[in-house]
Amino acid sequence: MKTNVVEQHKSTDLNHNKDTVYSQEIVAKIMNGKYKGRLIHLENTYSYSGAYDQKYTVGTDLFVSLEKNSQHALSGTIEGVKRDKQVTAVAGLFILILLAIGKKQGFYSIISLLINIVLLIGALNVYLALGNVSLLAVCIVAVVLFTVISLLLVSGNQEKTHVAIISTLIGTFISLLIAYIVMQLTDSNGLHYEGMEFVTIPPQKIFMSEVLIGSLGAVMDVAITITSSVYELYEKNKEIAHKDLLKSGKEIGGDIMGAMTNILFFSYISGTIPMVLLYLKNGSPLGYTFSMNFSLELIRALTGSIGIVLTIPITLYLSILFIFRKGNRK
Repeated sequence: MKTNVVEQHKSTDLNHNKDTVYSQEIVAKIMNGKYKGRLIHLENTYSYSGAYDQKYTVGTDLFVSLEKNSQHALSGTIEGVKRDKQVTAVAGLFILILLAIGKKQGFYSIISLLINIVLLIGALNVYLALGNVSLLAVCIVAVVLFTVISLLLVSGNQEKTHVAIISTLIGTFISLLIAYIVMQLTDSNGLHYEGMEFVTIPPQKIFMSEVLIGSLGAVMDVAITITSSVYELYEKNKEIAHKDLLKSGKEIGGDIMGAMTNILFFSYISGTIPMVLLYLKNGSPLGYTFSMNFSLELIRALTGSIGIVLTIPITLYLSILFIFRKGNRK
């Protein structure tokens, strides 16, 4: 209904970072519940940097905890911003675009995504309920289910899908094994698990599970791309020679290898930019800042990249093996 800044003051910390803190008075209208339609006065304190707070404007929907004082006057505390409308709009736009472009495959992609979300939540609940089961073991089972369900729904129950499933699982688990061996040989030197210090189980186990699930997406993408390309080449020209099909597959793999590796790197690193800036603004040395914030992300990116590089020849040779098997071609 109405907002007004009643006070502001500037602050400077030990590292000479300047900020301004504002005190805001808000007159809001209760939109639902017992007191629907009544006006309520709220207070909000926010900073110019907006690290842990934000400015509220007219039209912003808020979650508010209501209470009455001894004089039966209604007051409240802001709990957070209500964003379900925006989230629903973005999700709806995503679904419409996916259906418009992908049509049936787009629909199955949505179904696959929903199933995978349910599977992930279910896997975590199984781990929490059982307690004595390894988190990595639960994630391995989940990864197998993710791969099989996703690829069968999107690509259908056909030979190239089976090849993509096998290639995805082989590439993912080999890359995880390589990461595990390297971490054991180096005793995880240089890795900082401080961000997981609130977890009551060894962070290494959580990190390996993260690496496994993180690598799966990139490996699966490469596997289905190579498989579909090779099978499409064969379907267009069933007289294509073995060596020509292999050569074409290698060229396709080479083209997507660099792009996928860079995509994986930027996807992981982008999430650390706010923390890197926060460290640097507070006077932390560059080397310390990068070590604290990039060590785990780099391992995730490198493991996924190894999976991509390994999956390309695995998928290529498996595809050709299936195509030319049992004397189908000479």
